[in-house]
Amino acid sequence: MACLGLGFLSRAVSAPSPLEVDSNFEGASVSSVEIDEKTRSILFTPGGDPSRGWPCWWYFKINGVQPGEVITLHLKGSSATTTHPGGALSKPLSPVWAMPERATFSHDGVLWQHSEKGARENDVMHYTLRPATGSVYVAWGPPYTPGFAAKAIEATCKDHAGAKAGELCRSVGGRPVPMWQVSEGERPAAKRFGIWVQARQHAWESGSSWVAQGFAEWLLGDSEQAKWIRTHAEVFIVPVMDVDNVATGNGGKEALPHDHNRDWSEIPHWNETAAAMTRVKNLTAQARLDVFLDLHNPGPGDPTFFFLSDPSLMGPEAQQRNNRFIELAYKQISTAKPFIPMSNKPKYTGPNYHPRWKEMSANWVTKNGNPHTVGLCLETIWNAASGTTEGYRTVGSRLGLALEEYLREQQPRD
Repeated sequence: MACLGLGFLSRAVSAPSPLEVDSNFEGASVSSVEIDEKTRSILFTPGGDPSRGWPCWWYFKINGVQPGEVITLHLKGSSATTTHPGGALSKPLSPVWAMPERATFSHDGVLWQHSEKGARENDVMHYTLRPATGSVYVAWGPPYTPGFAAKAIEATCKDHAGAKAGELCRSVGGRPVPMWQVSEGERPAAKRFGIWVQARQHAWESGSSWVAQGFAEWLLGDSEQAKWIRTHAEVFIVPVMDVDNVATGNGGKEALPHDHNRDWSEIPHWNETAAAMTRVKNLTAQARLDVFLDLHNPGPGDPTFFFLSDPSLMGPEAQQRNNRFIELAYKQISTAKPFIPMSNKPKYTGPNYHPRWKEMSANWVTKNGNPHTVGLCLETIWNAASGTTEGYRTVGSRLGLALEEYLREQQPRD
């Protein structure tokens, strides 16, 4: 018995495996890693090349965890700057962009959940986790990579006659840009409403992709409302526009020479923007660009989902229709269970918002679409308890319900 007791004691006090940080996979981003084995903690900053967008995204895997032990993360903001003319940063980005109240983590890279609220001390945010497995993924928010998008699209289209797994284009880096194309039944395209939904023009804004995912899942579901849209509309959904920066773990926003949402111009720089513009122009030429939704994330202090638009670019009909869509979306999202904070008061862009404000997608669409086109950006809050894959998907499904109600009110194309 004594030997058994000593053996058990020996195992109980044996040193834990060293912690390791792995960032060798799609979407990963981390830098300046320091591991303290004594406190079982990891100090780090977001990775990413500042010339390819704000360095606020972080995502990596921790190996060597003893299941049930407490792991502490110490997050510092990036000190990276760029002085390139027109560059993304002229001084370090405020660390608040990298510091959600809660870290996101997953034991399998599929199911994501929040940590407890972090504690900020000066310019360092501290998060504690108690993983149940020997490795754990941690991230700024729930990751959604181009690889995940391709698999999700294939899976949802596999047994659905009304859905097609498409490819918008190939990126500058040669990556495919996957998309859903949905229309059901024999109605000709000319008699269908045209709907365009896109997300992730800024690579770090991962919540927007999950809203698009939720919308697509709802659209391909069994409800009568979803079926009505499929039989009366042609719907295009691109869950990740900036595939290169999402895949490589860069922030994307304010990337050089400008980011995707500053690229809707006469000569677009990015392949994804050029391809999306071509599709949108085709719908406009057919007088059936009915709804264009661009999904984003706002600032860390924004407490609700909200729409962004610019009435100064709208004619009277477009303004009335935009207001009606916002009203219906607010009704649906604000009454969701669990509660999703939503504002019914849109915010406005303009020359003071950004020098390239007219080259932002929703503004370009408003200016160049049909007189009846709804062109809106939905900002997806991230610094809140509802900023989970479930919360984002709920918003996507509620957008679907609002869309169906809105389209039924419009003049049919029969």
